[in-house]
Amino acid sequence: MAAARFQSHSSARPKNNSAEIWIYGHHAVMAALKNADRKTKRILLSKDGHLDQAQYAQNTEIKLEMVSPHQLEALLPPRAVHQGIAALVSKLPAVNIEQICNEAKTRQRGVIIVLDQITDPRNIGSIIRSGAFFGALAVIIQDRHSPTLNGIIAKAASGGMEKVPVIRVKNISRSLEKLKLGGFWCLGLDSNSTRALSDYVPNNLTAIVLGAEGSGLRRLVKQSCDELTKIEGHGPISSLNVSNACAIALFSLTKTI
Repeated sequence: MAAARFQSHSSARPKNNSAEIWIYGHHAVMAALKNADRKTKRILLSKDGHLDQAQYAQNTEIKLEMVSPHQLEALLPPRAVHQGIAALVSKLPAVNIEQICNEAKTRQRGVIIVLDQITDPRNIGSIIRSGAFFGALAVIIQDRHSPTLNGIIAKAASGGMEKVPVIRVKNISRSLEKLKLGGFWCLGLDSNSTRALSDYVPNNLTAIVLGAEGSGLRRLVKQSCDELTKIEGHGPISSLNVSNACAIALFSLTKTI
């Protein structure tokens, strides 16, 4: 096994290339290095960072660049919690709904997460992380109203972005119709529903649809769902953060699927 190679580095910013993103944080970077669908261009480590040398050497031949914390921070979003490590990697190949539906038919079971106008990258990342934990087949987001799959999302996903495909679509309602044709039952979370999630009998193929906090699901998206349900609470707060609601819904659905 080859030992990791080190290189002192002092330059600041890479070329602006939309096909590449900076991923940072230990778990996110190590997961990206293990993903054969990623091409790693650079790996940076500061004195505050930690890297398992054997694990690193197993997954890449890229030279490790030693930088100062200031140099690392100059490449990343303001106040990024980078843990002293970052990697410049290629974006993941695009996946479409038809591919996921074909995979679902082979498995004959599975859950897909559909996000309607959820714009906060940390919420999206947390949802991807929950999806990876509960074995979701994919996360679907609307291209127009969602952030790019950037380092903020990857950090919040804690490696989950390497495990769960994220599908960008133009229209959520039409995408739900495609999922129905693929055998999925589309279940929307709506706080105004009269049916509790705990009473729902899961279909082996279920798409859980979540809307933005406050506004919830849009009218046409609601109409495109096969059924609406809600998470029942018993305290003084009437709503949950969308990523928390997603985790609860996934736990409930995957217990029996």
